[in-house]
Amino acid sequence: MSNVSTLKPFAKGDIFAGATVLNRPEDDHAGDGRIIQYDSNLNEKGVLWTEGTTHLIGGLAFAPDGTLWGFDSNSFKVLRVSPQGKQLPPIKFADRAFSNINFAKDGTIYLGEHLVGNTVRTRPGTTLGTTLPLLPGTDRFGDGLLCQFTQDGKLLKEFRTPVHGGMPGFLGLTGAALRADGKSILYLSELSDSIRCWDLVDDKALPHLVTYAPDSGNMAMTVMYTRDGKLLHIRANFKAGFFLEQLSETGAVLREYPLAGPGWAALGQSTEADTVLLGNFFTGTVTKFSLATGEIVGKAETGALRSLAGLAQYPG
Repeated sequence: MSNVSTLKPFAKGDIFAGATVLNRPEDDHAGDGRIIQYDSNLNEKGVLWTEGTTHLIGGLAFAPDGTLWGFDSNSFKVLRVSPQGKQLPPIKFADRAFSNINFAKDGTIYLGEHLVGNTVRTRPGTTLGTTLPLLPGTDRFGDGLLCQFTQDGKLLKEFRTPVHGGMPGFLGLTGAALRADGKSILYLSELSDSIRCWDLVDDKALPHLVTYAPDSGNMAMTVMYTRDGKLLHIRANFKAGFFLEQLSETGAVLREYPLAGPGWAALGQSTEADTVLLGNFFTGTVTKFSLATGEIVGKAETGALRSLAGLAQYPG
């Protein structure tokens, strides 16, 4: 029986989660692409089974016009879903593994390239479990670029952003947060030692916002601005645990929230005051998290392990 999409027209406060059903035994990142729709209280409303995708659906974010964007970086696909709940015709941006988006005030977009290099580092006795795509005509997964496009797919500029590679070596520009003035952008490689900064006007690196010492055990996971301008970051430390942090524009930790258990890797903007969406990649848990109290105030289970890769709430 084929999958049937039941996505409803978007209502203000609806929450969306990218949670692909991983049903390809030969590849633990591959399966039927799925975006789950919840109401503002995390009651399930519908589901979109994505067309033309093969792997994890992540990087969900709403454009100013209410279009939901997302990514299947393994198949070089950029997804768009209309507020009527319909997947829009595909636009080819580039043969690159884009996984995240920032919307500039001038209507252009910045896409981050998820992969870099040609090296895969795994723990002894383990394998990656998926096959990473190569850039056409090369032996590389990617270059970790930041690329500026028009929303209809015209490339305006490539920024040669240096990236860390993260613990496994191939993670490029996996997360980014455009600053309010639009002149610079914060970015990182998941499981890396730093939050970096790029000058978009003069096209050059700026000093890192945060750098962790090699012996600290700390790793940067993801970075995001809330709708009211708070800078949030998830920090992982495999001995001390996972933490949500509010940072200043100079990298100081203004507030720290311990998170229960490992696997917290997804952040999403909420339309509600002092609230953020938090997702656990390992368990598939979607939560609404109060920045005022440091408590989870809503929870839903996607039922998909190692699949939750994007969260967003419809602003209306």
